[in-house]
Amino acid sequence: MDGMLPQTGAPFMPQSRHAGQMQHTLRQPISSVGTGLHTGARITLRLSPAPENTGIVFRRDDSDLPPLPARYDTVVDTRLSTVLAHDPQAGAAGRIATVEHLMAALAGCGIDNVFIDVSGPEIPVFDGSAAEFVFLIECAGITAQAAARREIYINRTVRVEDGDAYAELSPTLEPGLLIDISIDFPAAAIGQQRYAARLESSCFHQHLSTARTFVLQPEIEHLHSIGLAQGGSLDNAIVVNGDQVLNPTGLRHPEEFVRHKVLDAIGDLHLAGGAINGCFRGHKSGHTLNNRLLRKLFSDQANWSTTPSTPPARQPQIKAA
Repeated sequence: MDGMLPQTGAPFMPQSRHAGQMQHTLRQPISSVGTGLHTGARITLRLSPAPENTGIVFRRDDSDLPPLPARYDTVVDTRLSTVLAHDPQAGAAGRIATVEHLMAALAGCGIDNVFIDVSGPEIPVFDGSAAEFVFLIECAGITAQAAARREIYINRTVRVEDGDAYAELSPTLEPGLLIDISIDFPAAAIGQQRYAARLESSCFHQHLSTARTFVLQPEIEHLHSIGLAQGGSLDNAIVVNGDQVLNPTGLRHPEEFVRHKVLDAIGDLHLAGGAINGCFRGHKSGHTLNNRLLRKLFSDQANWSTTPSTPPARQPQIKAA
């Protein structure tokens, strides 16, 4: 790589994924029960093997909702979580919310095809990270399939903005997905943080999968008033008040906040319908900008291809936002 990554606390590991790698699914089904972060409901989750070229498909076993493919164009809401539905006007019975942590775990474990059955309108939050989803996937086992994985190569830079926040995808010389995110929160316990890593299985497991979602304490009352965060607790989210982290056990990582933003981006980008080869940069980005970015990327065929294009003259430099 031409240029150096910033010091982030995580090693810049080589990408194990390469063009032509086979698709993967689970070896056997596996189930678990947890609580919905926003509904507070008890929810059963079941992951099952799926045939080649199925993709990631969600199914509600408590409603008549048709199978729902996990794609950027089935995202209908991005307030505080990524929500999927066939119809943007669908109520709770027609939606599946908070899919991003499970999607990140599937991406980090290299899963292309899986059926996900859920007994409620959102995915269980578990501990607020992707770690327990990774545990379920590893317990079920992973098996290779005969079909080649669909690769998506970024041909030219695509960018979306909202004030001083932005998200962009640009071409790279190396295969795989590089993510570089910076955040800036007024709460002193968070402040300014930046993290860059390449999506690679061991790096994801060790440095990203355990990073938990977080919330500012002054926002909790408002979230409750609009019917959200009903299942939130210190067991499944980091709660911050000014310069204090209120969780008795503290943080799992010095930069757990920005690591979780990287985790979210990995999950949101796995809705592309294939393995992205490119560099994602974001500053103060979140689910909304991540989804807008994928929609803009796929709005013009010149932005992407399924085979490598002529590489750029130089590898994009990783610079602070």
